[in-house]
Amino acid sequence: MRRTSRIIRIRRSPENGPTPPTRRAVRAAAALAAGVLAVSLTACGGDDGDDGGGGGGDKGTASGDTGTTVTLPKLDGQTLEVAAVWTGAEQKNFKQVLAEFEKRTGAKVTFVPAQDPIINFLGSKIAGGAPPDVAMLPQPGAIKQAVEKNWAKPLGPEATKELAKNYSQGWQDIGKVDGKQYGVYYKAANKSLIWYNAQVFENAGASEPTTWDELLNTAQMVYDSGVTPFSVGGADGWTLTDWFENIYLSQAGPEKYDQLAQHEIKWTDPSVKEALTTLAEVWGKKDYIAGGAKGALQTEFPASVTQTFTGGAQPKAGMVYEGDFVQVNIGETKAKVGTDAKVFPFPAVGDTPPVVSGGDAAVILEDSEAAQALVTFLASPDAASIQAKLGGYLSPNKNVPESAYPNEVQQKMAKALIDAGDDFRFDMSDQAPQAFGGTPGKGEWKALQDFLKNPADIAGTQAELEADAAAAYGN
Repeated sequence: MRRTSRIIRIRRSPENGPTPPTRRAVRAAAALAAGVLAVSLTACGGDDGDDGGGGGGDKGTASGDTGTTVTLPKLDGQTLEVAAVWTGAEQKNFKQVLAEFEKRTGAKVTFVPAQDPIINFLGSKIAGGAPPDVAMLPQPGAIKQAVEKNWAKPLGPEATKELAKNYSQGWQDIGKVDGKQYGVYYKAANKSLIWYNAQVFENAGASEPTTWDELLNTAQMVYDSGVTPFSVGGADGWTLTDWFENIYLSQAGPEKYDQLAQHEIKWTDPSVKEALTTLAEVWGKKDYIAGGAKGALQTEFPASVTQTFTGGAQPKAGMVYEGDFVQVNIGETKAKVGTDAKVFPFPAVGDTPPVVSGGDAAVILEDSEAAQALVTFLASPDAASIQAKLGGYLSPNKNVPESAYPNEVQQKMAKALIDAGDDFRFDMSDQAPQAFGGTPGKGEWKALQDFLKNPADIAGTQAELEADAAAAYGN
């Protein structure tokens, strides 16, 4: 979850709980399949899959296209534990990054598989006297919780220096609590993407839109060609919050976005009315949504993707909105990312396109020279380039070269993330109290499902959102 104006730092709100398991499960699975997809795409490119990188040894165990850009201390005999909820290929690829750290420093690093929600997992480890040295935390609110519980330790000067060199101010600021730097956002998600069926666009004579008006024109061209324009996974309320957040960020701007995320302005604000009115230009046209509102509300996120890329020249929809993790679900079809399935950035509704993001930050729980060195390494392009080359991964590190990513699709997604500079925002519902922003059948999820059902009732939707927000935020 980036505008034309200079961006103030992203402010964090109290967090009542971690990202809902359904969303984390999607992300974790996405990383696994995205990595597989990346490998297959690279293989189709006609080279050896190493993207021009130099030749011998296992891919990813060298420091990638950046060479050695960070100096690390010798740590022979020292040991570290790193906890994360990552599984499958995502875990395997991260272990290659840790292996490079071991090779450079002589330290021994053990990966600790964590259960979701990770804050609860860490609480049990800390209570048992065995906390990991470093944990990968998935939300700004989780970092804030770790600080409030006196678990997290501030970054030292070397890690802070490396972070400042490689990250925009916005990405630095979401790792801060009360002005102190605690987190390095090692991994990011780009949640401002629209995926499309390339055959449908070709048949319709449509091209990739860059503005909201162009998107509506493209939708009409797709509709005129005999295919429903959009697939919406309305059974999962979080997909609907993501739709709203992209429109609101681009249209209202980052300052308003921050204020709404903190409930410093009410959901009855005119800016919310404007965003819902814009959203209704798609949701309010039942012929524009596969199955109409009723069908969309019965469609879970994975099916919203697969039905866009099955059915030959007559799929149930031509486009589906969601983040880079859509690749995992495309992988369940016969469609090939980059040829059959393509992607464009969420179009500009206001002056510039939105970039809504999520991510995972490295946070030190047990302070030591080795822990500080590891987080310094994770803040460097050396570490990120290793995992970028393996696929299924995006880095907010601006000094990771695009060529480190294994295919054009991932390069495009990474470029959009970096080009946003400070003009991005972290997923708004992830910043909200769980009762409002992350609970099925309640709060923002339910209100937007009700709005999908009845997009004419903008005032009623605003009133419902405000009542639920006021109760959850306590103001």
